[in-house]
Amino acid sequence: MKKKLVYFLCTGNSCRSQIADGFLKALGNENYEVKSAGLEAHGLNPRAVRVMEEAGVDISAHTSDMIDPEILQRADYIITLCGHANDHCPVVHNNNAQRWHWGFEDPAKAAGTEEEIMAKFREVREAIKSRIEIFVKEGK
Repeated sequence: MKKKLVYFLCTGNSCRSQIADGFLKALGNENYEVKSAGLEAHGLNPRAVRVMEEAGVDISAHTSDMIDPEILQRADYIITLCGHANDHCPVVHNNNAQRWHWGFEDPAKAAGTEEEIMAKFREVREAIKSRIEIFVKEGK
């Protein structure tokens, strides 16, 4: 059976799309080919790596990539994780792709102490994990 290609998109491909990518790879039972990208490449956020490590998922080898038109055309699911990416994602001439928007707050914009910032990262991580679990359970 051909794996479904899921393409997670965000503005910078540094936090939310990386977290979603990591969780779907970990929870998707090898049923999915998972990619993530951004409108820009901001680099992998070290706090995202840390909170995913706490959850038992290693994303430290992930790279921050810009949207690849070829992957966009092959995708079965195109899922944006922030409003900016949803509004500015390139027009996709891929009638087979299901395009969804799952909006999550940007933890990289959190302010305060390191503890407060990490708490926001954990909150967003758990929200993304819950959404990924539903995606996997529904088989889509």
